[in-house]
Amino acid sequence: MKKNYASLITAVIILGILAFLFGTLTPSWSSDEDEKVTEFSTNRALEHVVAMTEKPHYVGTKNHEVVANYIIKELQKLGLEPLVQEGFTLTEWGNLVKSKNIMCRIDGNKAGGKALLLLSHYDSAPHSVSHGASDDASGVATILEGIRTFLNAKTKHQNDIILLFTDAEELGLNGAALFVTQHQWAKEVGLVLNFEARGTAGPSYMLMETNKGNAGLVKEFAKADASHPVSNSLMYSIYKMLPNDTDLTVFREKGDIQGFNFAFIDGHYNYHTQQDDVAHLNKNSLKHQGTYLMPLLNYFSNTDLKNTIAAKDDVYFTIPFTFISYPFDWVIPMTLIAVGVLIFLVFIGKIKRVLKLSDIMKGFFPFLGALILAGLLTYYGWQGLLLVNPQYNDLLNGFTYNGHDYIYAFILLSLSICFFFYQVASARKVTMNHYVVPLVFWIVLNGFLANSLPGAGFLIIPVYFGLFAFAVFIFTQRSNWIVNLICAIPAVLIIAPFIQMFPIGLGLKILFGTAILTVLTFAIVLPMFGDFRQKGVWALILFLISILFFAKAQYQSGYEVGKAKSNSLVYLYNADKNRAYWTTYDTNLDSWTKTYLTENPKSARTLNDLTLFSKYHSQFTYAIETPVKEIAKPTISFLKDSVVGHRRFLKIKITPNRKVNRYDIFAAEIMSFFNFKANGVTAIDQKGNELERNGRKLLSYYVVNNEPLVLQFTINKATVLDMDLMESSFDLMVNPLFNINPRQDWMMPTPFVLNDAVVITQKIKRARKVVVPVVDPNLVKPIVKDSLGVVKDSLKAKEVKPL
Repeated sequence: MKKNYASLITAVIILGILAFLFGTLTPSWSSDEDEKVTEFSTNRALEHVVAMTEKPHYVGTKNHEVVANYIIKELQKLGLEPLVQEGFTLTEWGNLVKSKNIMCRIDGNKAGGKALLLLSHYDSAPHSVSHGASDDASGVATILEGIRTFLNAKTKHQNDIILLFTDAEELGLNGAALFVTQHQWAKEVGLVLNFEARGTAGPSYMLMETNKGNAGLVKEFAKADASHPVSNSLMYSIYKMLPNDTDLTVFREKGDIQGFNFAFIDGHYNYHTQQDDVAHLNKNSLKHQGTYLMPLLNYFSNTDLKNTIAAKDDVYFTIPFTFISYPFDWVIPMTLIAVGVLIFLVFIGKIKRVLKLSDIMKGFFPFLGALILAGLLTYYGWQGLLLVNPQYNDLLNGFTYNGHDYIYAFILLSLSICFFFYQVASARKVTMNHYVVPLVFWIVLNGFLANSLPGAGFLIIPVYFGLFAFAVFIFTQRSNWIVNLICAIPAVLIIAPFIQMFPIGLGLKILFGTAILTVLTFAIVLPMFGDFRQKGVWALILFLISILFFAKAQYQSGYEVGKAKSNSLVYLYNADKNRAYWTTYDTNLDSWTKTYLTENPKSARTLNDLTLFSKYHSQFTYAIETPVKEIAKPTISFLKDSVVGHRRFLKIKITPNRKVNRYDIFAAEIMSFFNFKANGVTAIDQKGNELERNGRKLLSYYVVNNEPLVLQFTINKATVLDMDLMESSFDLMVNPLFNINPRQDWMMPTPFVLNDAVVITQKIKRARKVVVPVVDPNLVKPIVKDSLGVVKDSLKAKEVKPL
């Protein structure tokens, strides 16, 4: 009788484990927390966030200075002596900006050792009216509150502690580059703790940055004993393949300085948008940052930071409240041992006649059938949803507001498919025969990952528990549902967070990967699910629940306040042709954009000859010609233009004649630039005399205080000067030359693109000189017109008396 309830009991226990797992990924915040002066307070940290995010504060705005001054004053309140580092940097990304870093130093008791650096940036993202609450006022607030706690506790520490709040991170990591390449303190840093965000919610993940082995970092992190660690080595293996750099990347690449990133990434739809404000910042995520900072600050300020340096790598992963690691060298032996154990168990099973080769081979059908069908249905299902809901393409980051519902829907659909296939093709008495195929697949997968994605080495752990359940069956000749349940728990704890995290981190386009991983997880815990009676009923129940989630997602597929539609508008004036256009990056025009682009705009393909960098490769989609406004064009001055031998030396100054925020300079790809300088600086890591670049873009200059741009370079004498200038101001919505209607409250500016801007494009060329000859007025012949107004011959004009 108990067996009849085994599947129900198992389902309840697994649901409870999942609830516990996801419920403990982040600590819980409470507004009435005890606020002891010697303990980190999320409430006090939140006060800093509120103070810094009243308005957008990207580089070049007045509020950028307000936030900088706020940080300086808060450091002074703590009895610290803040310093400011200011200067231009030109990164290898081609971004030029004058950064203003804020820093201070707390001396340790031991001289001569390496310093611990706490890092975060204080600028917000431009173009999208982002308040930067999560990215990255949350990081700044975490450090300010953490250091206040540290000082009030009068914690003794051996190592110096450096606080660094970098500028211009959002523009190209320029502030970090300025510190690492030009400040003396950078040479004294032994470890960096960097606090970041790429969303507004979710657990804060720990990611390591190192040029060497990670074994030292792993062991020291474990000793620091953070209360809610969330991390694994596979995450960093994937992170390194993505174009998502942080300030810590600069420390690693330019200074060979390693460290830890801490960042929360859920709520990705708010990233770099108007909705990155205090209202959308998840307080649990902010508290999670504090649970990392305090134990790591206390530990690393007192340990020898040279212990973090190692030549070898470790595999690591977390389960609730636990950080587990072992040497990477174990991965291949563990995989080979798993192969040996499986072969041995199959051999014993054949001898005991509990395994049949024919039944083992039949296991391919439900396994591959579920894997292929779930993957295909999810992939094409998402493509179909994009067709039915074209508005989903408005959110460039690829994660919709109802994205979590789609994750749950496709997970449940995949589980339903699994139960269906194993109901049709796998009776309970042959479940363990069919389990051989998933075990073989998982072992082969681990062998492949050991070489191609070494960070995934911990995925062999669920295989060992699966082998144990398989061994119990082989030696007892019966399946024990309690043993199978216990052996399934490690797989659930280790793999379940990945199933949800992949589409959150990589976008809903990767949902098919979630479906495949769901099937693989089902397969590795097949002994547990194999004990389920009436798998067809479970398949139907899961299918119906998935339909409910699809329906819920569809019901919430529109936009509303707090879940806004992004849109874009740019006024583009071509000064060479004296023509102006309204243009947009949007694929789906709404009532606001149609006000300017009309119902039938034309393709903007011809306006994309000067392509700006965009994280999502966005280009203008639609455009319509509009009357030219009297916008003051920049002054282009050739301060130097001389030829020596085969080289032409040029120094060009571009001076704005209106308040501008950005200059983008382009040049024909055939042009080669030598000894290139912009506002007196060369590109970081420039090799040789020739400037390295990709495509036509030469640089993007983010303007502070309307300072002009001065370019100095050499080209080959025979090279034709073919350069273009794009001057942008981010003031379209308030520019008095325009009368732009405010967006409705369910709309917001599109992030990651040059938006809400007034843009001028023109060729960079010398102005034509008008030569006025100086002549003797006595020799000037009068110009005489006849009665029809036609100028007469000058000789005849002499003979005509003036009228």
